[in-house]
Amino acid sequence: MSSNSSSSTPDTVYLTQEQAGDHLNLSPRTLEKMRSVGGGPRFKKLGKRIRYTKADLDAWASARSCDSTFDPVYAALRCNG
Repeated sequence: MSSNSSSSTPDTVYLTQEQAGDHLNLSPRTLEKMRSVGGGPRFKKLGKRIRYTKADLDAWASARSCDSTFDPVYAALRCNG
């Protein structure tokens, strides 16, 4: 088996924008805006198509976890979207 620098595994499933939105309970339009403005989950551009992995979506959601509205992370997320 050859070495590959890609982080994908043979079991990686690529989700469409609609599927990713369903996974995160966000509208596909919100994901589209986040791709343009920044601050959204990592995505992959495969040809003309945008795809997401569940691992990237879950990592993004986990990074946005806060303990309270007084949490400095919450304040930073609120200011930066």
